[in-house]
Amino acid sequence: MKPPSSLRSLPLAELVALEPSEPAQAGSEPRLVAPPEGTPGGFGRPGTAGVSIDPAVLQALANEPIGGSRPAARRSRQARVAWGSNVVTVGGDAPVRVQSMTNTDTVDVIETAIQCKELAQAGSEMVRITVNTPEAAAAVPAIREQLDRMGVDVPLIGDFHYNGHRLLSEFPACAAALSKYRINPGNVGKGDKRDRQFAMMIEAALRHDKPVRIGVNWGSLDQELLAALMDANAQRREPWDAKQVMYQALVQSALDSASYAVELGMDPAQVILSCKVSGVQDLVSVYRGLSARCDHPLHLGLTEAGMGTKGTVASATALALLLQEGIGDTIRVSLTPQPGEARTQEVVVATEILQSLGLRAFNPSVTACPGCGRTTSTTFQELSKQIDDFLRSQMPVWKLRYPGVENLRVAVMGCIVNGPGESKHADIGISLPGTGEAPAAPVYIDGEKAVTLRGEGIAAEFHKLVEDYIERRFGASVPSH
Repeated sequence: MKPPSSLRSLPLAELVALEPSEPAQAGSEPRLVAPPEGTPGGFGRPGTAGVSIDPAVLQALANEPIGGSRPAARRSRQARVAWGSNVVTVGGDAPVRVQSMTNTDTVDVIETAIQCKELAQAGSEMVRITVNTPEAAAAVPAIREQLDRMGVDVPLIGDFHYNGHRLLSEFPACAAALSKYRINPGNVGKGDKRDRQFAMMIEAALRHDKPVRIGVNWGSLDQELLAALMDANAQRREPWDAKQVMYQALVQSALDSASYAVELGMDPAQVILSCKVSGVQDLVSVYRGLSARCDHPLHLGLTEAGMGTKGTVASATALALLLQEGIGDTIRVSLTPQPGEARTQEVVVATEILQSLGLRAFNPSVTACPGCGRTTSTTFQELSKQIDDFLRSQMPVWKLRYPGVENLRVAVMGCIVNGPGESKHADIGISLPGTGEAPAAPVYIDGEKAVTLRGEGIAAEFHKLVEDYIERRFGASVPSH
């Protein structure tokens, strides 16, 4: 459809896009109205008055906008995981939460408390610890006490397998010091013991007013349930694939256990569910099925994801697919640490997944180009890492001193091709000289060129500019005393 000939020479200042609430009908012409009086240049862009608009551009504005709203989040019930005054809401309208798990021996109170603190400072909003022996259960109150002394009120989750019913009953101080219990219905007991021992754990949760996570895992799936479903599937006229039966068993185990917990007196909102597997497509299929069948809060995680790049990519892929569909209320990235690697790496990956999807902001983001033949110098790479490391190291203090600093966007670019443009999109950015370019680095602040840095001290000067910008922009929100 061509625009009316009378519009072809109109200046941009006199044109306004279609109102979004009234999309164009097929075969109709765009409706155009004059911009509000005083609008400089039209479309809010100064300096464009008198510029004619290309008909093709005008036609593009008659279409639906690219990039509509994010898929509606699955609205679940909302659980409350608390310690003292720190109440972490999970589900409902709460943000997607990050949790992690220690790999210390829980009996080692000091080491476990230190790692809990490190995980919390990295961004973990809940920390799970293994409670597998009487000695571990006895250590839990001391771990909680150490954290309280350090001013770390992160809720602790007890991870129970096989003997949780007994440990929670025999160590009431442990039950009280934990903020949530993880129950695995696949190993809570067999035969007639299963329901009885599961009930004992739920009764402990009710007695101490704690939420629970019913965590099904395909590595420890209830074999009695799986066998029953396999037998039933064999009777079908068109039997399902074995993997589909496995999916159904995972979901059914979680739902049956949740129903029994509610029957025993649990508030449905205080029952969080998970069905963990180690394959990306398997996880997506299982959680789509689980999400469609209940409104309990859901915990996401790709179990045994592996180490290094493989584990990071697999976890990011699986969780991002589900989160983009609005599925998932809390996440954990189950990475196997590289030798010498900090346990906090799993938290870094989890927070980056949420931040890259635009669901949360935990740390200032640093945009950096990948480098090419135009950037034979390593200066931009070194500066990017310096800035990123510096911002992360300061966040524990800055979160309190500079509210909102986690939304800061910094760009460190390597040449003139995309450097100025990316730097303008950031809050503060620098475009370093590429190969053969003049040894000058323009700095852009809030979209405007602010200064050009030269010489050997470019990195140090930009570092100072970033600090000054943070103080000026975010320090102003801190009330003076």
